[in-house]
Amino acid sequence: MAHTTSNPKIHEGRNLKRFREMLSIKQDALAFELGEDWNQQKISLLEQKEKIDANILEQVAAILKIPAEAIRNFDEDQAINIISNTFNDQSSGGNLQPVYNFNAMEKWVEAMEENKRLHAELLKTKDDTIRMLEKLIGNKS
Repeated sequence: MAHTTSNPKIHEGRNLKRFREMLSIKQDALAFELGEDWNQQKISLLEQKEKIDANILEQVAAILKIPAEAIRNFDEDQAINIISNTFNDQSSGGNLQPVYNFNAMEKWVEAMEENKRLHAELLKTKDDTIRMLEKLIGNKS
């Protein structure tokens, strides 16, 4: 997939770090998922890069279970501007009609929280299965 240049203010490494931290994934864990060639220091260096190689970005996005475009296009200044404008529009007092907002980012974060919960359950089940198999192997020998 070709890497397109977009807004020069977007720092993909910083965005990667933000998403990784939102998902409570440590650099070591991400490095482990990427394979033997990766370690915590290499992830730290990756998060300092303004542009990340498209193939690596796709791999990382798949591990984090988020679209690569989210990392490529997230612009903190734009997000703050949208939040600020939404707040100012609602607090002006001129419009007494109710305003119903659907905050896609909030829903996305909720989905990520559910993902984390399910991932933790999956890891617990895996650990339980390993313990049970070790016990079975121990009983047979």
